[in-house]
Amino acid sequence: MKVLNGVCMNLRKGQRIGIIGESGSGKTTLLKSILRILPPNGKIVSGKIVYDGKDITNFSEKELSRIRRREIGIIFQDPMAALNPVFKVRDQLYDILRYKLMEEGVKPTSQMLGEYSLELLSDVRLPDPERVLNSYPFQLSGGMRQRVMIAMALVSANKLLLADEPTTNLDVTIQDQILKLIHRLVVEKNLSTILVSHALGMVNRMTDEVYVLYAGDIAEHAPTSEIMKNPLHPYTQLLISSTPRLSSVGVGEGIRGKLPDYREPPQGCRFAPRCPYAMDKCFTVKPRVIRQNNDHHVACHLYE
Repeated sequence: MKVLNGVCMNLRKGQRIGIIGESGSGKTTLLKSILRILPPNGKIVSGKIVYDGKDITNFSEKELSRIRRREIGIIFQDPMAALNPVFKVRDQLYDILRYKLMEEGVKPTSQMLGEYSLELLSDVRLPDPERVLNSYPFQLSGGMRQRVMIAMALVSANKLLLADEPTTNLDVTIQDQILKLIHRLVVEKNLSTILVSHALGMVNRMTDEVYVLYAGDIAEHAPTSEIMKNPLHPYTQLLISSTPRLSSVGVGEGIRGKLPDYREPPQGCRFAPRCPYAMDKCFTVKPRVIRQNNDHHVACHLYE
């Protein structure tokens, strides 16, 4: 079963890109592939992941550990699943800091770890960081757990931050606080960022460029403002039109049908069975990526 189907993306230093698409489109799988943390039954069978001029797919476990500890951080989708419920926040944060400092040739002391931890929790605007350190994850609210996850990600994220649905399961007011927090920290540290989300408002506010992922294929990519104002691919058009708006009357129809079975995907365009403009060619020939309007690229037979 092939989930990601020849995905090609570019990220420049300091750039912030968003990946949008329905649940099950392969967004989380893409992020986990970058860090090489796929589950045991997941494999990268072809292609390259070039980071800082080197192909990560050829890295040894020691080399991967180095960049995970010192250069790339990730905010996972569900903090309750990512944090170990039987260990206090102190234990989990200390472990991450200890490995990072040892990687840098520093022998950490308990006092050093404590001061660094309190500083990190203060950076993510957690009140009473000492109490948070001595708490178990289940003793914290969803927003506080997510801030702990952000603090942990920042330990490693000196060059690249991966954010996988960072506001899932949070109420609207907390979502806004978390987004502003991430945005502030990304700007302060000048981090390259990949933000995965199906919340288009979040992506519109926080990214420079957007990639639209459908069933493991890149359907379209362009600067964020361009793709929001002028979506070209039928899937992107339907995705944006399905987004609820305060000014709208009634409820959007959504996108008919469902994602294809990855075990037997369509031969041509994977969106063809759901596309209102599908032609015979769409079911047999995979569309090539076509450049439109400078930096706007779309994979659709309608534009050939």
